[in-house]
Amino acid sequence: MKICVSKPCVLAAVLVVVAHGNAFAKTETCHSTSKKQIAALFDRWNDSLKTGNPDKVVANYAPHSILLPTVSNKPRLTVEEKVDYFRHFLENKPVGTINFREIMIECNTAIDAGLYSFKFGDGTVVKARYTFTYEWNGTKWLITSHHSSKMPEGE
Repeated sequence: MKICVSKPCVLAAVLVVVAHGNAFAKTETCHSTSKKQIAALFDRWNDSLKTGNPDKVVANYAPHSILLPTVSNKPRLTVEEKVDYFRHFLENKPVGTINFREIMIECNTAIDAGLYSFKFGDGTVVKARYTFTYEWNGTKWLITSHHSSKMPEGE
């Protein structure tokens, strides 16, 4: 496996599937990207929060994705569930800031994980851990999973 990090690269991954005794090969071309481009995906998501429009936020997520949100115990799987979560979350006018991150890139997938803070319109701040996983859909990067949890007390 080759990991594309700083230089543009193209990698063809071959998957061989055996079904009913026949082998089928699938070739996948890896989309070239960089840590800077993956980091910008958080900025895209954060900018969509600033619109106050939950539909614009949810447009960052792949159709089949999961959101494990910061201020709700309920996993959000459908577009409707994500819109419902962000409708309430956006009422508080959140603005996110990355405090620490590690980005890992593989063929057509990337992970951005670390610590972030949300400052809300009333001045309160919530510190949380996060993980965004992204997948290149042939046109753009979309979030396939997003986990966010408040930092433990005293941190």
